[in-house]
Amino acid sequence: MLDRILFPTDGSAGATAVLEHAIEIADLHGAVLHLLHVAPHRVSEEESGDETERETRLTEGERFVADAESRAEESAIETVAEVLSGEPYEAIIDYATSNEIDIIVMPTHGRSGLRRLLLGSTTERVVRRSEVPVLTVRPDEQESLRYPYGQVLTPTDGSSCANEAVRFGCELATSTRATLHVLSVVNLAVFGADIRGPMLIDQLEEQAESAVSEASGIATDVGVEEITETTVHDISVFTGIQSYIEDNDIDVVVLGTHGHTGLDRYMLGSVAEKLIRSSPVPVLTVREPTEE
Repeated sequence: MLDRILFPTDGSAGATAVLEHAIEIADLHGAVLHLLHVAPHRVSEEESGDETERETRLTEGERFVADAESRAEESAIETVAEVLSGEPYEAIIDYATSNEIDIIVMPTHGRSGLRRLLLGSTTERVVRRSEVPVLTVRPDEQESLRYPYGQVLTPTDGSSCANEAVRFGCELATSTRATLHVLSVVNLAVFGADIRGPMLIDQLEEQAESAVSEASGIATDVGVEEITETTVHDISVFTGIQSYIEDNDIDVVVLGTHGHTGLDRYMLGSVAEKLIRSSPVPVLTVREPTEE
């Protein structure tokens, strides 16, 4: 399932912490670990005229990937190292596509406040745009990380996007003999003062149960041995998933994302983005396939 894993690194402490998790995954699956550093263009070469600065950034990048490569080789992991120059998120996505990467592993800083909504990060941009699944890991949760994952959570609303994530989660669960948790959250907050609330809740409960049943069927067909089916009520989908993670000792969340772009992704956020920033466990986002 996982033959080629991409780990972009900027040499930061956060990246170094998450590297250990990427090595564990590559080791278990016998995968090739691709180590990539992208030296960003702060200004165009025509504006700066400073080729020395560019060469310095590339040299630093070579040191970053060399350090990561040395650590991976201690575990007898086969590696491929590359240093590129350009816009980091674009280079990462292009590299993943060109090299048929199966999964990208990246750290997230879990920032809070307006800054994270308006500016975003390289990790968030990759998550929004990458056709390759992205596993985001919070460096500050390193001590609680464990692989292979024993408890895999796949939230679903029955959409094609969610089902794509369910399929990936099923493959992950079968590869590590994990328990697959299929969850659908009935969002109570959408009703407000609507007097039709009780009737609409019944409809949403039916939809949630149908989504869980469909996902469970996918898991059975794939060959997942242990499946847990759950529907819950909560004030939001996000808090429902968060509570389930904490109550069920979940190791990883596999979630579908539409890869929205535009103002809404900065100001409103999504369940996936909120989980990436605050989940105590890794979050693996799977993009809905683009229709040609």
